[in-house]
Amino acid sequence: MATLDVDAVQAFVLVADFQSFTRAAEALDTSQAAISVKLKRLEDRLGEKLIERTPRLVRLSARGAAFLGVAREFVAAHERAVAGLTSAPRRFTLGIADQVAGPELPVLLSRLHSYDPALLIEVQIEASRNLLDAFDRGVLDAAIVRREDDRRDGEVLAQERFGWFASSGFEHREGEALRLASLAASCGVRNIATRALDAAGVSWIEVFVGGGTAAVIAAVSAGLAVAALAYRVAPVGIVEVGERLGLPPLPSSEIVLHSTLSDARSRGALRTLVAAFREHRAPSS
Repeated sequence: MATLDVDAVQAFVLVADFQSFTRAAEALDTSQAAISVKLKRLEDRLGEKLIERTPRLVRLSARGAAFLGVAREFVAAHERAVAGLTSAPRRFTLGIADQVAGPELPVLLSRLHSYDPALLIEVQIEASRNLLDAFDRGVLDAAIVRREDDRRDGEVLAQERFGWFASSGFEHREGEALRLASLAASCGVRNIATRALDAAGVSWIEVFVGGGTAAVIAAVSAGLAVAALAYRVAPVGIVEVGERLGLPPLPSSEIVLHSTLSDARSRGALRTLVAAFREHRAPSS
């Protein structure tokens, strides 16, 4: 009977999830070479080819696809067994900025939970400024936010592009103030957008404020207003209208991770989340 190594099985699951040796290595805080060695050890133990790898493609073999579900259960069972050895429950409080939490958020949280089912995850979604304040007060263990002001600490995860979005049928009459939908006054993106309009001499009026990014997108989709949004969070059905309306370009912004996590298990879970985050941040065309 083959005896499976949990580290090798976990490496296989991450490679399968990310379809990338690079992201799997990042999640486990190791090298691609180490991931390859673990995977080769697992394949030798099972006598099966699990991953097909070319210079441009990483995918599951037929046997790998059949093994994946069992492999997830194996890793989860191991994590539950390890968690049962300690009486102290572990919590992980994570803040994600409203303009950062895109459509991939359920996938990111699923990856985080799969890494360590015994870890209690608490997620807070707010404006970057509010999350940074909470992080500095020790309320949050980690925060993924938009770079604020001249603060230079934290790990840069990605560059985010912003544009002016509206419904395809949105009309703006010449001479009228531009109708805006935005988050609360504390939102850094809102402040950048209004400063850009003021500098360009474009008059504006806020007709929809607050309620979160989903609410702002709903207002935009309904044709009520224009909003400054990250390209990545803009859903199908709304379009970039900056050039058509003669609006000033908006600068890109850095997405930054702040963390005070110290225990190995929580840091490992956070690395898994970060790897998944980067996986879903392919450069915009």
